[in-house]
Amino acid sequence: MKNLKSFALLFAFILVLGVLAACGGSGDDASGDEGNSESSGSEGSSTEESGEEVAGPIAIDGSSTVYPIMENLTFSYREEAPEVETSLNSSGSGGGFKKSTKGEIDLSNASREIKEEEKKQAEENGVQLEPLELAYDGLSVTVSAKNDFVENLTIEQLRQIFLESSDAEMWSDINPDWPEEQIEIFAPGHDSGTFDYFNEVVLEENPMKEGENTTLSEDDNTLVRGIENNPNAIGFFGYAYYAANKDSLKVLGISEGDAEPVKPTGETIQDGSYTPLSRPLFTYVNVEAYKNKPQVRDFVEYTLNNAGKAAEEVGYVALPEEKYQEQLDKAKSWAE
Repeated sequence: MKNLKSFALLFAFILVLGVLAACGGSGDDASGDEGNSESSGSEGSSTEESGEEVAGPIAIDGSSTVYPIMENLTFSYREEAPEVETSLNSSGSGGGFKKSTKGEIDLSNASREIKEEEKKQAEENGVQLEPLELAYDGLSVTVSAKNDFVENLTIEQLRQIFLESSDAEMWSDINPDWPEEQIEIFAPGHDSGTFDYFNEVVLEENPMKEGENTTLSEDDNTLVRGIENNPNAIGFFGYAYYAANKDSLKVLGISEGDAEPVKPTGETIQDGSYTPLSRPLFTYVNVEAYKNKPQVRDFVEYTLNNAGKAAEEVGYVALPEEKYQEQLDKAKSWAE
């Protein structure tokens, strides 16, 4: 009987040791998972160097051309930093700068460089904005896939179509072999950086034609819908919107002077042969927000680590990897 009691005590002791060992093992596993979470992704980690999880709001606005890149980035970033709330809007490059120069948003997307008067406005408000290039774009002049007469245009013909001072109203006014049909224009609105860029490099800062046969919108999807079902329509927007709708649109080759017409492709945009309509795309960072808001700093660094992939996924052209790294080093210096 004594031996039986001793055996029971020994069994109970072993059982207790087993339970304690299991609890200890569970604690090790939990801390191991947490360690993996913190280090999961030198590309766009959602933790600061201190190891603390980032949280809080980020306000982003600006260019509709840059919007698809930033939408891609904010979507993937949610998986890395679920406690960060990103607010992404698209009021055009000019609309974004109206807010960023007052310090109302953290990042201002732009398809053009900031203007001198916008820089001055920011300085007067004590706001420091720094540009980061995200991708290359080729401003794409398109017609409907149903258009069977236009394949290429010269810069001079673009001016005939879009300039307010031009008398051209019919396609036959541009080329007598083309139909005597009214030209319907679909173009970005005045707050759009794409409008500003086209106005600068094509129209040379002269007024664009506006009227009953012209539709202006900061929403590029509105322009796409207007062009695709109208064989007499023409318009322009960022390359990604053409790439996403190439079955219903036809992109035109563009030539300057006596040069051969060139159509926008990833290769011609990156090597600059699609001239003069190739351009970089930016986001402008509020440096004070970068310094003082960990979530902004983390997202900016995530953006520079992932912008090339995001750009290609939505139809733009990535920068060389070393360009992203140079800008990442530059951004990190803002917090020093």
